[in-house]
Amino acid sequence: MQSLRFFRLGRKTRKLVFQIVLVVFLSVNVLSYLSAYALTHFSTPGHWRLGLPKPTNSKFPSDVGLEYVTRRIPINQNEWLEIWLIPAQSSLSRGTVLLFPGHASSKAKQLLAPTEVFHRLGYDTLLIDFRGVGGSSGNTSTLGIREAKDVVLALSYAQGANFQRPLVLYGISMGSAAILTAVAQEKVNPDAVILELPFAQLLDAVRNRLKALGVPRFPMAEMIVFWGSIQHRFNGFTHNPVTYAKQVQCPALLLHGRLDKWTTLAEIDRIFQNLRGSKQLTIFPNTGHSLLVTVDKEHWQRNVARFLNRL
Repeated sequence: MQSLRFFRLGRKTRKLVFQIVLVVFLSVNVLSYLSAYALTHFSTPGHWRLGLPKPTNSKFPSDVGLEYVTRRIPINQNEWLEIWLIPAQSSLSRGTVLLFPGHASSKAKQLLAPTEVFHRLGYDTLLIDFRGVGGSSGNTSTLGIREAKDVVLALSYAQGANFQRPLVLYGISMGSAAILTAVAQEKVNPDAVILELPFAQLLDAVRNRLKALGVPRFPMAEMIVFWGSIQHRFNGFTHNPVTYAKQVQCPALLLHGRLDKWTTLAEIDRIFQNLRGSKQLTIFPNTGHSLLVTVDKEHWQRNVARFLNRL
């Protein structure tokens, strides 16, 4: 009936309606393209470009009393990952923890606080900047997809350098997604994983973020994922850490904030149920998508220590 009413309109009216629809369609696509670009690209000082400012390392382990060494892991002739190596307090290391930050963050911004705890517990730590952030090369992010290869490189480096086992992968938000992607698609085999604040599906994560910002989710979320996929040549609609979790056979600790707006408790429970090895779930009741060790350090340390002791 609606289509019949449209053709009963005058020619000029039909043309005007078509033009309005076309303008809206183009506007949504342009806005979605720019949003996807800004979400996955970083700008550097002195070089204007669309995107968030590239995360830097303005703080160092020595600022919190930790001795460290900076290393570069080559990706190819022109790209590298920057890492900080922090040895355990004594020569008798209990193992090695590799730490990965979340989206639009660096090792200085997010990884020093948990590193202090791992160091106190007797572990060597490797703090890694993903490509595009901190001291690593590049200026783009793929929300955990390409970053999975960075996880592979870092773990291979630790294995090749004969760091003390167990080798534990710890990630925050996108870092957790990258770890799950690396296990499922790159077939890495760590001794254990600690997953803090992971998202279940990229599309749902974008939807939840738009909802929190008061922006209509449909069709913006779908268009943002679509254009992000085009820009970086991946399929964002199949980037689902909740599915990747089914490939995790090693011991896993899952940490989450009950008030997280980006990932619901139901989604976290689905990730937890899909984990195949021995597993532990810890919920922080009074916080959302925040660095959990800074919210309740005692609770965080107690649960992490209990998990590591079982290894």
